[in-house]
Amino acid sequence: MGISYLDLSIIIVFLLGSLGIGLYYVKRASKNLESYYLGGRSFPWWLSGLSMVATTFAADTPLAVTELVAQKGIAGNWLWWNMMAGGMLTTIFFAHLWWRSGILTDVELVEVRYSGAPARFLRGLKSVYLGFFMNILIIGWVNKAMEALLVSFFGLDESNTFWALAACMLLVVLYSGLSGLWGVAVTDAVQFGLAMVGCIALAFVVLDLPQVGGIDGINAKLGPTGALSFFPQVSSTGGVGSVLALSASTFFAYIGIQWWSSWYPGAEPGGGGYVAQRIMSAKSQRDATFSSLLFQIMHFCVRPWPWIIVALASVILYPGLDEPKMGYVYAMRDYLPNGLRGLLLASFLAAYMSTISAQFNWGASYLVNDLYVRFINPKSTDKAQINASRVVTFFIAFCALFATRFMDSISGVWLFMLEAGGGIGLVLILRWYWWRVNAWSELVATLAPPIVYMIIKYTNLLPADLTIFPNSFFIIVGTTTVLWLLATFATNPETDATLQAFYKRVRPEVGWRPVREALSIPKENTFFAWRIVCWLAAISLGYSILFGLGYFIFKDYYAALISLLVVVVSLYVFLVTGKKAKVWNQ
Repeated sequence: MGISYLDLSIIIVFLLGSLGIGLYYVKRASKNLESYYLGGRSFPWWLSGLSMVATTFAADTPLAVTELVAQKGIAGNWLWWNMMAGGMLTTIFFAHLWWRSGILTDVELVEVRYSGAPARFLRGLKSVYLGFFMNILIIGWVNKAMEALLVSFFGLDESNTFWALAACMLLVVLYSGLSGLWGVAVTDAVQFGLAMVGCIALAFVVLDLPQVGGIDGINAKLGPTGALSFFPQVSSTGGVGSVLALSASTFFAYIGIQWWSSWYPGAEPGGGGYVAQRIMSAKSQRDATFSSLLFQIMHFCVRPWPWIIVALASVILYPGLDEPKMGYVYAMRDYLPNGLRGLLLASFLAAYMSTISAQFNWGASYLVNDLYVRFINPKSTDKAQINASRVVTFFIAFCALFATRFMDSISGVWLFMLEAGGGIGLVLILRWYWWRVNAWSELVATLAPPIVYMIIKYTNLLPADLTIFPNSFFIIVGTTTVLWLLATFATNPETDATLQAFYKRVRPEVGWRPVREALSIPKENTFFAWRIVCWLAAISLGYSILFGLGYFIFKDYYAALISLLVVVVSLYVFLVTGKKAKVWNQ
């Protein structure tokens, strides 16, 4: 089937609507950097939370899930489901600290928490490394997925695909560059709603196909293969089959280490990036915490199931595809009627635009606030800073579009980010709760992973089996951890003035006894142990919602009932311990 005029009309209306929303918020975003990058710190929890969810729903996300399910069954999603523990850690332990910090970007925290030349260098380094280099890679992989969609639906060649992407990015630059975070967040909410409606509609359409035969047909055709199992098989050697089969070391890497040790966009240990940005944009500490909670539940528990259903149906509809991820796109192309096809294409555009608009705004915040204003033109006026933000947004878009042409593998970029950020996570967590961490700790933890990664991958110093994941990942994390600990104890602590100012500003619950005593601040009963129990209950709540929905969808009602009981108990413990630990305080 081709694209009808009705489909094109729906897409055009959506694009014009997105631009209109952005233009509406231009004046509100033009006051100063706080209004431009944090929406004046006035977002309700649901808007901040939905903006996080929309940002992590790119055009590549359903395709990536489809590929995982086609190759490894539903259990393949554990490659990212494991990050829920880290997400809930952000909700319970760090959301309130980010909000209390009162900073504009998470990179700015460097010079609030540390001092001196190392802190200045680290702030400048991270502004460029994360705001430009890593940001370009993220936008590039999102662009690659959008390219696949454009080629499949419109039959575009490489040159025409490039210009189509350029047109989409220009539109996003216009509304995100002009309207700042308010325009980004509001269009995110609209775009996320449209994207989910489209994905759910596609799931119902493919289930209704006679070749699939509904959920009963999926159970009958794929159930015996083990593809419907929610949990991976763990063996001593690993293997390949219809179910995710992991060696014990790989399982340990994903479940035991990855979620707390690696910097990864949207899943930074302790929060960070656009997650921290949305948390800090909330109007109160309570809104900040609930926005993070909404993000974790929607991102991990609710949103994946329409994608998984379509992915399973695509295995039946298109067996043996060389590129399994394209099964999702082919189902859209081949089975959706006119109008609905346009709606789903618009939903993919919505997912794409919500992600790159956030990346533009987030990356520009680093390059302007933490590089331009901090080091190049600290006396610039509010107007000059806003203008610089818009110019930098365009510059990021141009560079990302150029870089996209040289990217071949989306999964290769994912794995690079996972390993090149391995080991820094513990510093990002402990800098809030251990006064002894200093600028050298974080500087070494930032530089060591990519350096060790290059040594492992591009030299012959190690045996071949140690240069592939997960062995390479263990080496990077272990080496980085040893190096930053050595750097910590080989250098002096931060100055008393710096530590005391940070403590009074953020008020972390534990780990600051010498600083607190120096300030003559009496110990407060923060019920920190209850916060730990609250976090464990939050993890239990998240996974029980995730699996409960899955069991209900696949008509395993007994397991769904058990999951519901776990949800109720976990929610009760979560609410009670959260109140005791003052998680919900304003």
